[in-house]
Amino acid sequence: MTASLSIIADQQILLAEEVFSNFGNVELVNGRSIDPAVIKNADVLLVRSVTRVDEALLKESNIRFVGSATSGIDHIDTDYLKAANIRFVHAPGCNARSVAEYVLSSLFATAEYNTFDLTKKTVGIIGCGQVGSRVKRFMDVLGVHCLANDPPLEAENAGGSYVALERVLEADIISLHVPLVRSGNHATAGLVNKTFLDQVKSDVVLINTSRGEVIDEAALLAFQQANPKSTLILDVWCNEPKIDIQLLNHSFIGTPHIAGYSYDGKLKATKVLAEALQAETNITSHDLPVLASEAVADAIEYYDDNAIASAIMRSYDVRSDAIALGELSNMPIEAHAGYFDSLRKNYPIRREFTNREINTNKLNHELQQRLQDLGFQAGAA
Repeated sequence: MTASLSIIADQQILLAEEVFSNFGNVELVNGRSIDPAVIKNADVLLVRSVTRVDEALLKESNIRFVGSATSGIDHIDTDYLKAANIRFVHAPGCNARSVAEYVLSSLFATAEYNTFDLTKKTVGIIGCGQVGSRVKRFMDVLGVHCLANDPPLEAENAGGSYVALERVLEADIISLHVPLVRSGNHATAGLVNKTFLDQVKSDVVLINTSRGEVIDEAALLAFQQANPKSTLILDVWCNEPKIDIQLLNHSFIGTPHIAGYSYDGKLKATKVLAEALQAETNITSHDLPVLASEAVADAIEYYDDNAIASAIMRSYDVRSDAIALGELSNMPIEAHAGYFDSLRKNYPIRREFTNREINTNKLNHELQQRLQDLGFQAGAA
C-alpha cells in the first residue's frame, strides 16, 4: 500500500480526519450506515463496534486494510479477513482504564444510594482480561475483597487466583468483563440467564460493561422485578440502539454504551490505528500529527475523610450519563434509536484519573498513596 489512499472512517473515531488525512482522502461516515456501496471504491476501512465487518460487507470492495478503534472484535469476522489477505488491526486495552473507572464510579454511586460501605462487600469479577484485571487492581487499592473467574485465563495460568463461577455468584457485587463468544467451551452469549440469576443474591449489584448479548435481558428483567432490592448497572444492551426501555427503567444506572468513551481511551485507539497504517505505507512518523493528551483537566483540593470517593465522583460521576439516557422514557419509541446514538456521537470530553491533578496536602500519606495508586496525580501543592 502507498500513500494517497481512499479511506472510509467512522465519524466517532477521535481525530480521524486530522490524523488519517496524512494517508489520503478521508470520508467520515456514520458507522451504522457503512455498507458495500459506501466502501466499494475505498482502500482502507476504519470502524468502531457498531459496524459488522465480514464477507457480505467487503467481498465486492478494494479494501486491503481494516482497523477497529476498539478493544473487542466480536463485530469483525477475522477468519474472513485472514483468508482474504486483508490486514486487520484493533486496539486491545485502549479503553480498559476508562471502563474500569466507569465501574468504580458506579460502585461509589451505588454505595451512596444504598448506604453501604464498599470495603465491607465482596466483588465478583467475571472475565479478568484488560478491563477485569484493572477493576481487580482498583478493588485491591480500596481494600475490597474480590473473587475472580476466568476459565480461559485459568487454563493458561494454573497458578492464578481464580475461582469457580458458582463461588463468584455468591458475591455481593458481580461485574461482567467477558468478550462476546457465541460458541465453544467458553461461550459467553447468554451467560447471565435464569440459571445464573437463580444463584445470585436477591440484593446483588450486577454490572455489565462487556456486551449486551452476554445477558438474557428477559430473564434479567424478570429477576429484577422479583427482587426489587437488586441493583442493575448496564452500559451495554441487546439490539442497540433500539434498547429495551422496560429494562432501562428497572436499572439503577443505564448508559448508552459509553463506559469506554474517555478522551484518553479514544486517543489511544487512534494512535494504534495510525501507527499500524503507517507501517503499511510510505508515510514516515514525522509526517503524522502529534497525538498528545490535553493538559491536566484541573486541580481540586480534598480535605475530608471521604477523599477517595470525592476524587472519583468529582472526576467522573456516571449518574450524569444515566440521567441523559433516562430521557428515553419521555420520548416516543420511534425516537429512541436516534437519541441513543446522539448521546454517543455528542459525548462530552471525559478525562481519565491519570489526567486529574489533586492537591492532597491536608491528607495523610496513606490516602495520598491510594489516590496515586488509582491513577490520580495526587500530591502536596
